[in-house]
Amino acid sequence: MAKTAPSRISGQKILGELRLAAKKGDRAALTLALDQMRTLAHSPKYWEKYLTLLRNPLARLVDMLLIKQGERIAHQKGWKLPKTAPPPETSRKPAKAAKARARARAAAAAAALQISLFE
Repeated sequence: MAKTAPSRISGQKILGELRLAAKKGDRAALTLALDQMRTLAHSPKYWEKYLTLLRNPLARLVDMLLIKQGERIAHQKGWKLPKTAPPPETSRKPAKAAKARARARAAAAAAALQISLFE
């Protein structure tokens, strides 16, 4: 059985192209990076590489705006974000009420100090 050639697409090359496109507005670099990212995103063989690439905020932004595959890949693999426990409801309400009262007091004090424009 013949060996398959390794991918010529590198995450570092993609990030370099994205940085160049961001700094200089190079459309050719952006197009090249998008093409390579699509290749990684649309082939299950390279999903791991693509998800590793998405650790970079610039690549994540491109994925969210144009490619939109990161969430789909994670869903197909069955990966889920860990659920966080919601904060207790009783402790949140008094804090909100106290902040609202402080804000109202500050607004009333500011209104008393402000000179009317219509007098």
